Amino acid sequence: MMTKGLFLDRDGVVNIEKNYLYKIEEFEFFDGIFDSLKKIQKLGYKIFIITNQSGIGRGYYSVEDFEKLTSWMIKEFKNNEIVISQVEFCPHGPNDNCTCRKPKTGMIDKILEKHQIDLENSWLVGDKSSDIKCAKNAGISNTIQVKSGHDFDENESEAKYICETIKDISEIIQT
Repeated sequence: MMTKGLFLDRDGVVNIEKNYLYKIEEFEFFDGIFDSLKKIQKLGYKIFIITNQSGIGRGYYSVEDFEKLTSWMIKEFKNNEIVISQVEFCPHGPNDNCTCRKPKTGMIDKILEKHQIDLENSWLVGDKSSDIKCAKNAGISNTIQVKSGHDFDENESEAKYICETIKDISEIIQT
């Protein structure tokens, strides 16, 4: 049976954007994220995180550093009764010409290998145009661009909806 998915970017969406973040002590969840995601989870969505992590390719931190932070983050979600079904990351830099770096769809493709997701009724939340373009490239038409990460011109956004932070997305997705 097909399930609805909620695909989240990490930095600027799940947590406060800090350049090349890999230390647990520097990771800060956005206010209201747990309540918001609990509501969405109750609506039958599986939650996924897809994140470009070029800091790995640039040598700022290792895959092990990223995995340590990710394990901690998943546990924090679990402590708040939220299941993250899968986390996918792209370790490459912008010029590496890989298939996984957003706006390419490699990370979503990997998730679809393990989960039967109804993309037409799924959502993607990001803070950059590359997130929104990734959704469109993958066939996800429901998109939300949050203002909590990178600055963007709202008039140029291709997202279906724009809101302040992740705490506001449950209002949009419930409609």
